[in-house]
Amino acid sequence: MEVILLNDVDSLGLRGEVVNVARGYARNFLLPRRLAEPATPAKVAELRKRDQQRARHEARSVEQAQEMAAILEKTMLRFEVKAGPTGSLFGSVTPTQIADELWRTRKIRVDRRKIEIDAIKRIGRYDVPIELFQDVRVDVSTQVVPEGGELPSDEELAAMEAEERAEQQEAEAPSNGPSELEAVLSAEEAVEEPEPTDEPEPADELPPAAEATVEVDGESRPEEPETEETA
Repeated sequence: MEVILLNDVDSLGLRGEVVNVARGYARNFLLPRRLAEPATPAKVAELRKRDQQRARHEARSVEQAQEMAAILEKTMLRFEVKAGPTGSLFGSVTPTQIADELWRTRKIRVDRRKIEIDAIKRIGRYDVPIELFQDVRVDVSTQVVPEGGELPSDEELAAMEAEERAEQQEAEAPSNGPSELEAVLSAEEAVEEPEPTDEPEPADELPPAAEATVEVDGESRPEEPETEETA
């Protein structure tokens, strides 16, 4: 299923790109979260037209690229974002957001695919490399600042990152105690075997007694029980 990305999605693409994804992934994840929309022919045509208009503002010669680079070398981008106590962002700063900010503040259009940095996921100071034209590159200074606050020093940032790594290692470390499965197995083994009862075992049955016989005229006949004589 083809969709148009409405936001940058890690390992998938940048905003405005048309990508082919599994139908279930689109319906269960991308579309409900408004990360994408179905790629209808009309929307794809509109997207292509918009890209052509943007391309007119990009550098089309080495001279133009060098002029843009001279401006961007003096540029400082600043993003205020929500962040946790150890500096991790609740979200990220993406190449598309960087390109949008360059257009908003400097009216310089750059191809988002030429911004050579992954999504930024921590507060800090960054030099974002951008290829403006063939053999023309520039690093744009960028600050990612916690919302409503100021950016800590480099030493403090390093300590925050080390603290987060330590927390992650502690969370990923195997527990010294028994696992849940081991605890269940131990509990089952601890169940006592049923104690034997004091009832005596049944005695073995004796074989039937042999029938007594007497020999009469050469033949064996059963012996008749004796009867008491009457007086």
